Amino acid sequence: MKDIAVSSDVTLQQVTEFLWKEADLLDARDYDAWLALWAEGGHYVIPIEKDGDDFANMLNIAYDDGTMREMRVRRFQQGFSISSAPPADSVRTLSRFVIDAVEGDTVTVRAAQHVIEDKFGRQRMFAANVSWVLKITDEGLMIRDKVVRLLNSDGMLTSISYLF
Repeated sequence: MKDIAVSSDVTLQQVTEFLWKEADLLDARDYDAWLALWAEGGHYVIPIEKDGDDFANMLNIAYDDGTMREMRVRRFQQGFSISSAPPADSVRTLSRFVIDAVEGDTVTVRAAQHVIEDKFGRQRMFAANVSWVLKITDEGLMIRDKVVRLLNSDGMLTSISYLF
């Protein structure tokens, strides 16, 4: 596959590898390393509605700023989250990477994601369209925003004991 430049310094391959790294950290439940991928000021969102982007005024499964992301991770790590005791094993597959925009020091990218969860001897699959706004820094890429649009977000969802 030909490497497509998205700016003078970042390529589609680098963006893809960064997002694969994020998925790998989440599957390994290395939440501290995952938190370190985030730039200040961003949000992690799992909206219920299929359309729209005014997340502050929409119903969401998750709408986490930096403080809420850290609190969610601490609950996972300390066993204070009923949905994460015991923690689920997961495998994420990302595909169909598309760069929608490059503006200044940000790259907007989207991809398809499948998450397989294994918990209590049963496996469940979730599919989502995910978008990220990545910030280009001197240290490399960082996540500013991440929006996970589950295909069944407006249907019946069982507890989700991990981060998408």
